[in-house]
Amino acid sequence: MSTKSLSAEYLKGLWDENPVFRQLLGMCPVLAVTNAVINGIAMGLAASFVLILSSVVVASIKKLIPTQVRIASYIVVIATFVTVADRFMAAYFPPISKALGPYIPLIVVNCIILGRQEAFSSRNSVGRSFIDALGMSTGFVLALLVLSSIREILGAGTFLGMQVMGSWFKPWIIMILPAGAFITLGILLGIALLVEQKTRERRAS
Repeated sequence: MSTKSLSAEYLKGLWDENPVFRQLLGMCPVLAVTNAVINGIAMGLAASFVLILSSVVVASIKKLIPTQVRIASYIVVIATFVTVADRFMAAYFPPISKALGPYIPLIVVNCIILGRQEAFSSRNSVGRSFIDALGMSTGFVLALLVLSSIREILGAGTFLGMQVMGSWFKPWIIMILPAGAFITLGILLGIALLVEQKTRERRAS
């Protein structure tokens, strides 16, 4: 059981244990859907919905789940909320649902969500599991927002579909292609490692 304060439990997901920049989890949707900001936000919110609610449910029923079937049980809980998110998006936001394609259903096997159930929710209280999931969700959404913003601005000269670059700007088409996702993520990971190194040096001194 975690002994951190609730504020520390939340804040760890923003940086120290950020699922994208520090733990490198959930890379499939991170790389696939961040060619536009709206897609990144939609994916982040859908994953957050599933992570938060599944964490609360797993923490609530953890004592009722036999050890032998805990992973299968977690997947059933996660799949239930993924279905809700997928059908809601298809009903109310069909263009976004179409753009995201199979990546919403694939949240079922997203290692961020399953990992938090196994590593945290199954061992902590409902309240603490909620805070942990909220922090991880916030970190995931912020990571997708940063990545998709860079790619859309440089790849199309727009932000949320609105033109932000002048007529002088020639879009870098590579940024909205798969290669652009790897390049941008690699640079951001390098920056994250540099920040971590500088932080450690400052603490050591």
